[in-house]
Amino acid sequence: MSIAGVKGMNDILPAETPLWQELEATARRVFSFYGFREIRTPIVEKTELFCRSIGETTDIVEKEMYTFEDRNGQSLTLRPEGTAPVMRSYIQHRMHAVDQVAKLFYCGPMFRYERPQKGRYRQFHQIGAEVIGIDDPKIDAQVLAMLLHYFDSIGLLDVELQINSLGCPQCRPDYRDNLIRFIEQRLDQLCDDCRRRYVTNPLRVLDCKVPGCLAATAEASSVLDHLCSDCEEHFRQVRLHLESLRLPFSVNPRMVRGLDYYTKTTFELVTRHLGAQSAVAAGGRYDGLIRQLGGPDLPGIGFAMGVERLALLKGTDGLKPEGPEIFIAALGEDAAREAFRLMSLLQRNGIRAEMDYRCGSLKSQLRRADKLQARRVLILGEDELGRGSAPLRDMNDGSQRDIRLDPKGLNLLNELKSNA
Repeated sequence: MSIAGVKGMNDILPAETPLWQELEATARRVFSFYGFREIRTPIVEKTELFCRSIGETTDIVEKEMYTFEDRNGQSLTLRPEGTAPVMRSYIQHRMHAVDQVAKLFYCGPMFRYERPQKGRYRQFHQIGAEVIGIDDPKIDAQVLAMLLHYFDSIGLLDVELQINSLGCPQCRPDYRDNLIRFIEQRLDQLCDDCRRRYVTNPLRVLDCKVPGCLAATAEASSVLDHLCSDCEEHFRQVRLHLESLRLPFSVNPRMVRGLDYYTKTTFELVTRHLGAQSAVAAGGRYDGLIRQLGGPDLPGIGFAMGVERLALLKGTDGLKPEGPEIFIAALGEDAAREAFRLMSLLQRNGIRAEMDYRCGSLKSQLRRADKLQARRVLILGEDELGRGSAPLRDMNDGSQRDIRLDPKGLNLLNELKSNA
């Protein structure tokens, strides 16, 4: 009996990887324009990292984390998000001692135990970026400008930037108490999850997609009505800077984030093409997180985007794996040895080259070359070896010309490079 993969943890097949490579390469290219450098953290962290950063009353910590004990009894967790590990690394390696300002980005898998659905799986992949050490509203606007630049670069234009402010530890408690009192009058209209968490995490009730909860909280006051003067001015400046860059956006006063560490600016890029799970990128400020994890009191802002959702929106049309530049069809044992030598030489010189290791009939080898979408085929047999030249066939128009064979393969190499 064959063994299937784990539910919600999907293979990325060769037909899909060119698109994933494009999405990741574009991120590396665009982010570098803005001064970001890549960081890679382990996929396993101590469980307390996520309990302290994400919040013990969030859905992620309560229901979704893959947590286990290692052989020493230490509780470990497969990372459910990327920001906390980056902050842990920043603190542990004292990156702030070199320069308090850091612009970092990452690509990699995350893990959450939830019901798999379109574009949302138990192992999913994120591209994310973090800025540490700058609290000026201009950096908020620049992060959003970079995110929109990325979407322009991959050709996804049908997305909408929505922004909000979640206030700060000074002004949010007043709004939180106000919201709890509002919700208590409507508990019978809420789903079980919202009734359970409304005291510990009332803002999450506003983010619930259950129709009854949406209706019950429709008239709840906005966090924007409770901002302190500093948060209000910060949010005003963010909007002004976005307008100065002529970047379109809308204010969504109901937007909240599922993680406890967010403060002030929060944002999502949404699309109408993914159903209820409309966000393809999201993030915000987390000014108290680094201190909360034992580091210096430095501000931060960042975002993450789901690669599976980006891939769904992009589709794989027109992104096929590149075929070999040359396929060497060998007829006979001596020709097969020479074909293998030539193929290896070409590969060492940066040419995509293939052959049929079984050395079947010429007809079957040509079919194989066609299936691989080879651009050219070198036909090599005993006669060709004897006269020191072999026909090189163009698979697009069927034309061919003889190529002189030399011990170092330079004629063939130069021919392929000059007609690349």
